[in-house]
Amino acid sequence: MESNPLRNSVIGSYPFPGWLELASENLDNFGVNDISEVQRDAVIAAVHDQLSAGLDVITDGEQTRFDFNLSFYGYIKGIELESASPRLFGPPAHDQRGKHAITGELHAPEGLGAVEEYQRLAEVYQAMHPGKQVTLKASVPGPYTMSGRLLPNEQYKDRWAITEALLPIVRKELEALVAAGCTEISVDEPSMSCYAYKEDPARFVDIFNRTVESIEGKARVCTHLCFGNFKARAVGPRQISPMFPAFLDFKCDEMHVEMASREFAELELIAEIAKHTDVAVGIVDVKSYYVETPDDIAGRVRRCLEYAPAEKLVFAPDCGLSQTARWAAKRKLVNMVAGVEIVKKELKLT
Repeated sequence: MESNPLRNSVIGSYPFPGWLELASENLDNFGVNDISEVQRDAVIAAVHDQLSAGLDVITDGEQTRFDFNLSFYGYIKGIELESASPRLFGPPAHDQRGKHAITGELHAPEGLGAVEEYQRLAEVYQAMHPGKQVTLKASVPGPYTMSGRLLPNEQYKDRWAITEALLPIVRKELEALVAAGCTEISVDEPSMSCYAYKEDPARFVDIFNRTVESIEGKARVCTHLCFGNFKARAVGPRQISPMFPAFLDFKCDEMHVEMASREFAELELIAEIAKHTDVAVGIVDVKSYYVETPDDIAGRVRRCLEYAPAEKLVFAPDCGLSQTARWAAKRKLVNMVAGVEIVKKELKLT
């Protein structure tokens, strides 16, 4: 893959505009074409914000998904979707997202919708005639992460069995994205990083590698490892050491690790990651409403350069920005790019 030292990127999601949030809660009042128009307009807004920030890599902000991975279940046959949250009141937490029952063979004859999302992104981007050429990235949750919201049954007796059933579905979607012209794909497996402390990390490596094996070398394969961000809450022990050295065997071109919200604990581990693949460092805290200044960002970039060379480093927020208010997300991205640019000029990379 072509080198781009100190690259600026994003994970995938971006905050919904207020009107999309309202529409998503009242879909029964909209026709199919109305929903399509609302979603496209939201993608235009997300692309505008990302281009205005000056990013090297952008996404559609996952504006057509009403949840990071739950929306994919609507494409999968053999599932009875849960109609309501199991807990509506009290402090926000992951248990407010319930699980879906499996009622038959899991399959997705129409795909998972990511190809349509990518095609919409490409159309919107081209129509905006941007002055700067950027990379368009698609993101798809991996099979292990997707399996977490499904209930085992007699046919699929545990999470591992559900994962194996979902794996070829996700793999087929990745192949379709490549066929559609997508050159950068993030296969997100935050559940692997959340549970590496108590599961066999080598088993996770095997699952990930089999998921991406058919697109290896055909697109830039990224993965995102974090500790959960639903309602800005983590769900796993916030340490990356349990993942390594096993996760160094992931067949990916870029591995993202959450750092900013953890005050850059274990930053030295990016040195080992950079020996195997590009390392994307989370240098913007999506859980905090402190807006990092360009000087803050520049200082963090310099710290990363103590452990990895510029050509191996990518910078992004800690996680997707869907759980961060849009006003803050916009300012954080602008300052992230500005801070990285300070160091690029110091290193004469621009």
